[in-house]
Amino acid sequence: MKTLDKPVVFGTEDLLMTLCNSVTRVLTVATQSQIHYSGMVQRISRTCLKPDIGCFVLFDGGFSGLVIVNFSAQAAMELYSKYMLSMGMSRAELASSYTSDEVNNVLGELMNQVVGDFTGKVHRELNTRITHNQPKMLVLNKQVLLSVDANLDQPEARRVTFYTGSNNLFYLELAIDRTEFIKLYDFEPQEVPDPDALIAQAHHKPAQEAPVAAPPSDTDNLLKSLGM
Repeated sequence: MKTLDKPVVFGTEDLLMTLCNSVTRVLTVATQSQIHYSGMVQRISRTCLKPDIGCFVLFDGGFSGLVIVNFSAQAAMELYSKYMLSMGMSRAELASSYTSDEVNNVLGELMNQVVGDFTGKVHRELNTRITHNQPKMLVLNKQVLLSVDANLDQPEARRVTFYTGSNNLFYLELAIDRTEFIKLYDFEPQEVPDPDALIAQAHHKPAQEAPVAAPPSDTDNLLKSLGM
């Protein structure tokens, strides 16, 4: 174990960049188009769900936080259509409106992949674990201030602008406790798991019984209290 003369520190902006890179990597691969984000980040005082489609995810574990992604209707339809076309669906079969359940479900699945990629990086590179709820997608016709008890004592909030391949906009907002990860000694980040090996392993698992429906989560109760 070799200690470092000058410890390496990972702060809020480093975590934000890791999350942004997960967004661009997953969505670029899924839509087969170039997704990128602005080189400028905004410090904001609070996070909000905004029209046309809002998504939020709560984190807990090594650190607590809240991630929100707000899609314009144009960005949502572009990401949805490019993803489904890349999966082999014909253009005639695509949903015609961003309010469609199919669009919400596809964006929810993509965001679940983004969050999974991010939590994997946190585990491998920061040697800690975080858990998260299933991303919740909401079609909105007015701005909603999202105030969630995410166990944040000293919250810091940031907003980053993203651009799709056709330059449609969507926005990522991150709120986490003021925190720093200080590297005490040098270590090798864990290797990225091989997706093909994981799929093969899953195929060899014996069939399991259908899971029993879980009781309503805190997130579901939140949505109900908001009348959604």
